[in-house]
Amino acid sequence: MATIHRTTLVPSKLDLLTEWLPGRRWYRGTGRAPALTRAGGFRLDDPAGEVGLEFLVVVDGDEGAGTTYFVPLAYRGAAVAGADEQLVGTSEHGVLGRRWIYDGAHDPVAVAALLDLVTGGTDAQHQDRSDTPDPSVGRSWTGAGRVVAAAPLRAADDAAGRTKVALEPADDPGPRTLEIVRVLEPPREDDAPVLGAVEAGWRRLDGGTARGRVAVVR
Repeated sequence: MATIHRTTLVPSKLDLLTEWLPGRRWYRGTGRAPALTRAGGFRLDDPAGEVGLEFLVVVDGDEGAGTTYFVPLAYRGAAVAGADEQLVGTSEHGVLGRRWIYDGAHDPVAVAALLDLVTGGTDAQHQDRSDTPDPSVGRSWTGAGRVVAAAPLRAADDAAGRTKVALEPADDPGPRTLEIVRVLEPPREDDAPVLGAVEAGWRRLDGGTARGRVAVVR
């Protein structure tokens, strides 16, 4: 399991996201710079131990109101060729040195880990504690066996607040798409069939809590 170092990250994740978020298709503009607060999240392990995987929930807003975003992050020790458009930024880690931080929804290691979570191949880990599972992260799976992303990875953001990742073809009826929910909103009626999902909770700005799906497989 991944070790979480108690050290500095300069610039911080929130500083990097403040610059990065307004350029996303799914960002809900406010006419001002984002005012971000950490609201929750979890981690997953890279089986190879090379990539740090954090699935962060942040709220943009103040005075009890705001928009909640789900932002998967992939921390790498070197730049990925051809992935400049998915780079959130670089930061200096107090123990590991320079880290290249990518949008995990477009990162093959992060997507593979999320699919393993959906299908029961791995467990969510606590966001801030090493070697500690997080049982508050729920999952459901009614499909057969594991699913994998298409290679090369094909992920597309939409303005409705989701990133859709193509999956390898499966026997009919089988999953075709992983949808990563970027804008977390109250549950709504959804008639499209769902084969699997990941559900997590987060803190609201008004002091309450909320819970909902952060990823679904259709």
